[in-house]
Amino acid sequence: MTEISYATVAKKKKIVRLFVYGALILACVAVWFSTKQPVQLTPEKSNTLSISGPWEISSLDPSKQGYILTRMQVIETLLNVNKKGDITPGLASAWKVSDDGLDWTFTLKDGVVFHDGTAMNVDAVLGSLNNALKKHGTLKKASVESIKAVGDNQIQFHLSEPYVAFPALLTNYSTAIVAPASYNETGEVATLYGTGPYQMESFEPPHKLTVKKFGDYWGDNANITFATYLTGHRPESRILQAKSGEADIVFTLAPAMIPQLADTSDVKVHSNLIPRTLFVKLNSGHPFLDDVRARKALSMAINRAAIAKNVLSAEGSETAQLLPSSMSQWYVADVPNDEFDQAEANALFAEMGWTADENGKLTRDGKPFQIRLITYADRPELATVATAIQAQWAELGVDLIVDITNSSMIPAGHADGSLEMALIARNFGFIADPLPIISTDFSNGGGDWGTMNWENAEVDAAIAELIQTRDTARSTALSQQVARAIHEDYPVLPISSYSQHTAVNGRVQGFAFDPFERNYFINQMDFK
Repeated sequence: MTEISYATVAKKKKIVRLFVYGALILACVAVWFSTKQPVQLTPEKSNTLSISGPWEISSLDPSKQGYILTRMQVIETLLNVNKKGDITPGLASAWKVSDDGLDWTFTLKDGVVFHDGTAMNVDAVLGSLNNALKKHGTLKKASVESIKAVGDNQIQFHLSEPYVAFPALLTNYSTAIVAPASYNETGEVATLYGTGPYQMESFEPPHKLTVKKFGDYWGDNANITFATYLTGHRPESRILQAKSGEADIVFTLAPAMIPQLADTSDVKVHSNLIPRTLFVKLNSGHPFLDDVRARKALSMAINRAAIAKNVLSAEGSETAQLLPSSMSQWYVADVPNDEFDQAEANALFAEMGWTADENGKLTRDGKPFQIRLITYADRPELATVATAIQAQWAELGVDLIVDITNSSMIPAGHADGSLEMALIARNFGFIADPLPIISTDFSNGGGDWGTMNWENAEVDAAIAELIQTRDTARSTALSQQVARAIHEDYPVLPISSYSQHTAVNGRVQGFAFDPFERNYFINQMDFK
């Protein structure tokens, strides 16, 4: 029989208790240390705002696709634009111009740091702007001779000739300020460090990027930790993202697909007019289009009101003018919004020697009126509008061939002279003041996204004066003169003012739409 020593048992129990107490202490210490270590958050549904749009992003260089980077609030500009189109302070707190209009001085905002922790100072801003000046961007529109520091917190642009809309150029994404460390030895943006409320977390070109809340932002701090941007090329895929909740915010919905969201109770569709116009760009040097009567007849054969109501689901958005009534300086009050008159269009073509054959097709000198129009799929409504125009012009006897391709084919066709027509959604809010865009698109022979083989000395002279005058009354008169001349000569055929349709999931609160499409205002949003 084994004898039990109670002293031995007691000793063993004491040892066990010591082990247990020690394990508990170690566990507590581990928990304490874990609470003191920073938590490494990763993007997940609960902390990430998911945004979808049709635009690819393949570069971190602001001069290339900076419009996505400003919208995602990674980079910022010296000046901003409010919803009324007024220019407001950004990274510059104040600005002034010399009496001769040649020197523009900007005072930099204090206390701004880049995402790499370095301070935004005069040297950093000068470096960023001089890099922008070397690349494609809005600064090329003004004759900038130099940019220099003035004291410790001001920079000054010196122009070779006055440019009254110069502050508007500094609202564009191509002039965004980035940290010196963003550039590699060749001056290219390799790692992007901006000043916005969000910093780059990951970049997966050309379809996705993720941004993370920046804790040292100089302005209103964000509530949502992460945000992603995902390219949804096809309108069908974007509507499915909205319906399924895969994306919280989906931009540029196809109007024809919006009814698919009617039964989705947790998704709301926002429709907002923006300073963008759908128009047909014409090659005015084409033998079928070099007579203003032909261009006018084509315009009169477009039933704009029907397209606005039945195709764009935006009744009342039809227009025969380049800019909307909200830009009153450029809007001519006595021009009708819809000048549809098929009988007059037929008469004009008959006057030019065009006759209908046995199939109703217009012919002249044995040649049919057959012409090609190209457009692009990034904006889904363009294809349906092009089809509507095709059907309406067929009633006139015009054989319109519609080619849906990449948007880059429009400037390419303009450059090599092969373009005949193009359907475009031109953003006149690309810069706060439309003057720089009008001057590029419609003067001195036109531009990639404006007129082609069209010359108008009256317009050229008026725009040249507009760029320099600071007389408000004179500026308005010249703008009206330009707008009327463009309408009466029909180098482009405006169809409709643009309405942007956006789906917003019910879990998002604080959504706001920027009519100038510069900012998604992510830092003002939160989850319910």
